[in-house]
Amino acid sequence: MRRLLPTALLSSILVLLGATLPLLPAAAQTQKAVRGETLYATREDAMRFADDVAERRNLDRTWVRTTIGNARLLPNVPRLMLPAPRGTAKNWRVYRSRFIDAARIGAGVRFWRANADTLARAEAEFGVPAEIIVGIVGVETIYGRNMGNFRVIDALATLSFDFPQGHPRAAERQAFFRGELESFLSTESRTAENPMVPVGSYAGAMGMPQFMPSSIAKYAIDYDGDGRIDLVNSTADVIGSVANYFKAFGWTPGMPSVYPVAFDEARLRKDVLLAPDIRPTFSADAFVAGGAVLEGEALEHKGLLALIELQNGADPPSYVAGTQNFYVITRYNWSSYYAMSVLDLGREVRAAMEQ
Repeated sequence: MRRLLPTALLSSILVLLGATLPLLPAAAQTQKAVRGETLYATREDAMRFADDVAERRNLDRTWVRTTIGNARLLPNVPRLMLPAPRGTAKNWRVYRSRFIDAARIGAGVRFWRANADTLARAEAEFGVPAEIIVGIVGVETIYGRNMGNFRVIDALATLSFDFPQGHPRAAERQAFFRGELESFLSTESRTAENPMVPVGSYAGAMGMPQFMPSSIAKYAIDYDGDGRIDLVNSTADVIGSVANYFKAFGWTPGMPSVYPVAFDEARLRKDVLLAPDIRPTFSADAFVAGGAVLEGEALEHKGLLALIELQNGADPPSYVAGTQNFYVITRYNWSSYYAMSVLDLGREVRAAMEQ
């Protein structure tokens, strides 16, 4: 992602340049598609969207049209958004193995040691444990090693105007990506830099924590005090922004994310316990009344719980009792498998730190 300049400083720069908004360099404005590429300048729907965004956001119309117009259709990206075919078995052990290995744990130890003071400061200020932040950055990008190489403008334009209509939630998801494209344009208009430069994932997520543009606008913070937000090069900004994100979504300091759970088969109503999916719904008493078996501090839990099922292919599923903090982790990525990987990686890194 691009470094954001303070508003007052950017205004001064633009006044000195005699401009109201940064325009693309001439070379970018005259960019032409090479054989086999499609630029969105040729698409009426994309240009209508550009005009609408410019008017609603009070942005320079030529700049917005030029930026979107120079975005390229990425033919492979729509296919990457399609869900797995029906009947594809989920497997927690396989999923976990993609994120919990010696190389990633070792990288996590180095990241934690290099940023120990900042992680401790964020934990004290936001209440989010260091191991959660370490788990997120490790799962997302292996601590900055893999931040994506898709041009963000290309990815967002492709998903805004060519989202696969075979997706079961195509209209909803396409609207989401149009909102992200709009947020990206709004942010980039304040950087005085070339919006064709930022790279990220095929979905348009950026930096070490893989924030989407709207998350950058809402939750990213300048945590190193240099007057700019940089989620690519500033580990302090990354740590502070991830902690701020979790606090904004209701992270409760000191609350466990999961508890062990077993079942009393004689009175188990697993269908009832699983019905709300990962959203905490049951008090500890109601959870136990449904046939769940909790022990120790779990029985004294004051908040709500959810039964989290992690399928293991042909083998029996694994289960945990998820708290509100587990649910908060899924606000980063709507997946119980993802949330458990974040927790497990953080724990493994902490354990390695203590050896």
